[in-house]
Amino acid sequence: MAFDTDELEPRKKKPALKDLTVLSIADLEDYIVDLNAEIERARAMIVSKKAALSGAAAFFKPR
Repeated sequence: MAFDTDELEPRKKKPALKDLTVLSIADLEDYIVDLNAEIERARAMIVSKKAALSGAAAFFKPR
């Protein structure tokens, strides 16, 4: 019987959704600004990681 190592990894839980009903319109707009900033931060990290991966691939490329 094969053993799947993926079963050993902890399952990532999605964060609970924020209760938006208690926020004012201004708070909701601020929340959107914060979310957009976080999205941009994640996109920048993706670009950085792709560059690092590309650099590593070029370095270890067989000659």
